[in-house]
Amino acid sequence: MKCNGGRALITIICAFTIIIGFAIQSLSADPLPVPKIPYAPRQYVCYQTAETLTIDGRLDEDSWQKATPTELFVDIEGHLKPAPRFETRAYMLWDSAYFYVAAKMVEPHIWAKLTERDAVIYHDNDFEVFIDPDGDTHEYYELEMNAFNTVWDLLLIKPYRDGAPAVNAWDIQGLKTAVSITGTVNNPSDKDSEWSVEIAIPWKVLSECAHRPSPPRDGDQWRVNFSRVEWRMDIKNGQYEKTIDPATGKSFPEDNWVWSPQGLIAMHYPEMWGIVQFAKAEVGTEEVAFVEDIHEPIRWGLRQIYYAETDYRSEHGAYTSDWEELKLDVSIKGCTWPPKIEASTNQFEAYTECEDGRTIFSITQEGRLLQRQQ
Repeated sequence: MKCNGGRALITIICAFTIIIGFAIQSLSADPLPVPKIPYAPRQYVCYQTAETLTIDGRLDEDSWQKATPTELFVDIEGHLKPAPRFETRAYMLWDSAYFYVAAKMVEPHIWAKLTERDAVIYHDNDFEVFIDPDGDTHEYYELEMNAFNTVWDLLLIKPYRDGAPAVNAWDIQGLKTAVSITGTVNNPSDKDSEWSVEIAIPWKVLSECAHRPSPPRDGDQWRVNFSRVEWRMDIKNGQYEKTIDPATGKSFPEDNWVWSPQGLIAMHYPEMWGIVQFAKAEVGTEEVAFVEDIHEPIRWGLRQIYYAETDYRSEHGAYTSDWEELKLDVSIKGCTWPPKIEASTNQFEAYTECEDGRTIFSITQEGRLLQRQQ
């Protein structure tokens, strides 16, 4: 596996992290946390914009006014936790050059501290974007920004759970971001209203590890999610300070509010992200229906095998090729099921053939879900 796009640095890092990741995973014996909510990723139809957007964070162009807002963000664990204290909605548009993302976040006290690019931005309140173009849960992108418009962009060769580190050296060349503040930053003496972000991500950069057309074709679907990190704050001596938990002497954990819930406190489960369908229709001109992918249940069924195999190995020291030993109550239509499983101590592959006789889906111990044609 390597990333496309002609960037030698990314290709070298991809190969290096695969080797390290396999070594780490082969030594791991920990059970894998799994989502605790039903699989129901949120859906969004992203329309084209014909006008030139000025990236200033204000969202006052006609295209943004016509764009459909997402559902209100929820807690990262979904219905298992209370609704967020403050409202958040995101918006999406696209054209031949950029994927546009915007968000409005209600916030009575806007603050920020970090000013250096690629700092760990979620130590401040922030807004985060996650993009997995081909939905295989590997080679995906993350972007974070705070109220100062300080940016952290990184490439994930594969999720942390699968043993690979993030590539912090990766930068989105040509990225445009802006923040608009309704209120004042770092002024506890007044009450603010909201802050909004506006982002333009070049398709040229997203194409590097997309493994599919970028910009997308009409009807293409990408996996996308958004997160808002919110810390509990106190005002002391005219300054914002994170609220301390008396039981630990440390700040309370941050709240994580997301568009499509994960079912656990972990954003790096790309299989739980929302599904964005790109439409070539201009925003506001017609309504395009979201098309359900008939293969999505197959993908989710294989994901259950990945979870079960990982837990099986943590208990028994090896993977299994015996479907019965996985003890899964999963039945999938439209393909050969149970799937065929080949396994050894350190590796497994489960694969199933669709009824069309041409399409095969597979998943391995690294969690990468592939689709191929015979």
